[in-house]
Amino acid sequence: MLGFGFLYAPIVLLVLYSFNASRLVTVWGGFSPRWYGALFRNEAFGAAALTSLEVAAAAATLSLVLGTFAGFSMARFGRFPGRLVFGFLLLAPLIVPEVILGLSLLLLFVACQSWFGWPSRGMLTIMVAHATFGGCFVSVLVRAQLAGFDRALEEAALDLGARPWTVLARITLPGIRPALLAGWLLAFTLSLDDLVIASFVTGPAATTLPMAVFSSVRLGVSPEVNALATMFLAAVFVLVALAGWLMARQERRRQTTPRIRPI
Repeated sequence: MLGFGFLYAPIVLLVLYSFNASRLVTVWGGFSPRWYGALFRNEAFGAAALTSLEVAAAAATLSLVLGTFAGFSMARFGRFPGRLVFGFLLLAPLIVPEVILGLSLLLLFVACQSWFGWPSRGMLTIMVAHATFGGCFVSVLVRAQLAGFDRALEEAALDLGARPWTVLARITLPGIRPALLAGWLLAFTLSLDDLVIASFVTGPAATTLPMAVFSSVRLGVSPEVNALATMFLAAVFVLVALAGWLMARQERRRQTTPRIRPI
């Protein structure tokens, strides 16, 4: 209880003080939702949130494509040349500090811009950087899902005359759909939450929401930041509650579905 209190008591206080009428965060001045209105009128936070959502959606989609290919190559192709090195490269971004990743990607983008004149640092470079480490998480999930996949279904479809691409589109990918969905959501969350790597690879034309919040709190926590955090907590709570409700509904359907007993 002490451990959970240490973790969640500050979050409860943050939500409480988001309705504080006083401009001072630590001084209670009465109940008021004024800071939510101020948050919606804050154009800097609005533009940063839109940039973060666009980057996260694009990076998660690119991570899903790259991670799926990587997961398939590690799970389905046996011992190809360079397999150990490729497997190490897939796991390296998961353990390398974000400062090292951000600095190395910054040097890469600067070198490419000096040699080829492209890309200019901004949303594109942030998206590529986030897809670089997001694809590694997707590959791990896809590889684990394929390890327990029943290949007899694919073999049966091939025996019945289906082409390999048809088997992939109609049997394999639907069969690993939970891993694909979880990988996309994980890559989206990591991109939306990232601050360190985005700070290295971004330019003056692109500011993500974590960067905007960090720049704001360096001068002191404002009640608008509390309101923003409360809105994120509410969105996460709603999504988790919806996922739990859907899982419970599916479980109830599975239990009430009549089973056919063999004769």
